[in-house]
Amino acid sequence: MNAKEEIARLTRELEHHNYCYYVLDDPQIPDFEYDRMLRQLEELEAANPELASPLSPTRRVGGEALSQFEKVRHPVPLESLQDVFSFDELREFDGRVRETVPEAQYTVEPKIDGLSVALEYVDGHFVRGATRGDGLVGEDVTENLKTVHSIPMTLENAPARLIVRGEVFMPKAVFHKLNAQREERGEALFANPRNAAAGSLRQLDPKIAAKRQLDILVFNLQLAEGVSFSTHSETLDYLRSLRFKVVPYRLVTTMEEAEHEIASLNENREQLSFDIDGAVMKVNDLQARTALGSTAKYPRWAAAYKYPPEIKPTVVENIVVQVGRTGVLTPKAVVRPVRLAGTTVTNATLHNQDFITEKDLRIGDTVLIRKAGEIIPEVLEVDFSKRPEGTVPYLLPKTCPVCGAPVVRDEDGAALRCTGAECPAQLIRNISHFVSRDAMDIDGLGSAIVEQLISAGLVASPADLYYLDWAAVEQLERMGAQSTKNLREAVERSKENDLNRLIYALGIRQVGAKAAKVLAQEFGSLDRLMAATAEELTAIRDIGAVTAEYIVGWFTEPQSRHLIRRLREAGVNFESHFRVEDNRFQGKTFVLTGALSLFTRDEATAQIERFGGKAASSVSKKTTYVVAGENAGSKLKKAGELGIPVLTEEEFLALLR
Repeated sequence: MNAKEEIARLTRELEHHNYCYYVLDDPQIPDFEYDRMLRQLEELEAANPELASPLSPTRRVGGEALSQFEKVRHPVPLESLQDVFSFDELREFDGRVRETVPEAQYTVEPKIDGLSVALEYVDGHFVRGATRGDGLVGEDVTENLKTVHSIPMTLENAPARLIVRGEVFMPKAVFHKLNAQREERGEALFANPRNAAAGSLRQLDPKIAAKRQLDILVFNLQLAEGVSFSTHSETLDYLRSLRFKVVPYRLVTTMEEAEHEIASLNENREQLSFDIDGAVMKVNDLQARTALGSTAKYPRWAAAYKYPPEIKPTVVENIVVQVGRTGVLTPKAVVRPVRLAGTTVTNATLHNQDFITEKDLRIGDTVLIRKAGEIIPEVLEVDFSKRPEGTVPYLLPKTCPVCGAPVVRDEDGAALRCTGAECPAQLIRNISHFVSRDAMDIDGLGSAIVEQLISAGLVASPADLYYLDWAAVEQLERMGAQSTKNLREAVERSKENDLNRLIYALGIRQVGAKAAKVLAQEFGSLDRLMAATAEELTAIRDIGAVTAEYIVGWFTEPQSRHLIRRLREAGVNFESHFRVEDNRFQGKTFVLTGALSLFTRDEATAQIERFGGKAASSVSKKTTYVVAGENAGSKLKKAGELGIPVLTEEEFLALLR
């Protein structure tokens, strides 16, 4: 079988297994077998780039980042629906419909709380995906939609041109996992799955969208050349036969049936994998829809019933403070159990001290709560008329409730954060950061192994990695003699890392990998950095006053000094090996793009810095050169627009020589 045939075969098989896994929820092969085929396809495409299709399953991980989204005019408008908020309003809608269509039949579908998009296919190939926008003009998000595995890239027996409409959403399980990860990194949490889906789909970098694991349910056929249907339900069944993931629906003929179905959807919404905020009722007969027509704003043949937010009173019995993986102190109200939106609620988020102070919330207060975005219980307001005597304003502690270290307020927000370098609450995050690629780069210490080490009581600080009981490590799940040997060697190698990696690994606030390099180059040793004053630090490029205070403060903490003492005793390198050979690139900024063949990105960056230059991630007017490898994308285009010189790898190599 030649390369072209093998690429076609692998593409068909991978798309089939995508359909089984993401649409039917019925995987047919183990994950490792899917990954093996995907890797094989990647290798074939790399060896035969002229045969690589833009619709290949390998593109599901995201392509080159865009500089902006292009505008798209929808061939068929994406209309919005009229909202109704009671069954009385829904009966009025039904009455208006039956004046024109006495025997009206309806479909009832869940109203998915996501982002509406149109998917366009030509000759069975996905050519474009766009957001709804204002219904007439949206944004081209094709590259991001390619990362949604439940969207088929090719269709069999499809019309010459097909446009379908669907709702992109983030599954609830993915939403909770994403928020946990964002909390671990100290990032702002998404309020609900809809915000998360919208923010993910509008990322200019498709690789970010790919990591968000978005999904879609198709709910309307916009256009199908050469194919005709008599009912909406027929179109949904047809789209399902084309292997789209289609919204579930029920057919009803009376308002009693419709109300029962809408109420049932609401009662069982907690069991759905996606978030809904209502139900949609549509006339099923397509000719009847034409007869009913549309107003200037909405079609007259459909209505969206919005579920009212459930708000209930309860009593705040206590306020507890949790310490997240990034050290942020989060207050939580422990409330008298109350049934809300299908579940029993026993606590509600209080966000931060500013939130508590603004609402003057106290232990013992009667409060009204609801589920924000139907997901997270939150306090709406305090019923001051029921406040018992003797209550006092609540203040968060000034020291960490877990480790006792001082807490500091973020300079850019209301969060309070623990400063303890060895705080148990932050242990998983601290160690995972310490061993990460840009830090100490200890290969084989993934998050699962880190959690096992902590659970087994083998580590209680990043420094403990250098004092491990290796016999005990070998007994851990998924380890064994060879894995333990490899990990031990990786830990030993990390002792020789340059100082910049250690500085970054310490996790000092606002000291990223680039700032760590600057500090290592300027001070040359960790001891000299520890002795630096805030004034000395702010005299260095890229180190501002706030960062300087964080650095000085971190090194004065007892937990930090204990950590450093144990790292020193373990033999970890505290010196910088970096030396600028000459200043030929002094004041010059390079941007690397495309696939480099003569260097890795890290190697090329090291060469630039060796001669006093700077490597940046994006092209701007301050860029001196763009170094372009194979398949360079938007950065190359941006360089052309700004008139910035573009170097091949060979030309870059000549500069180094």
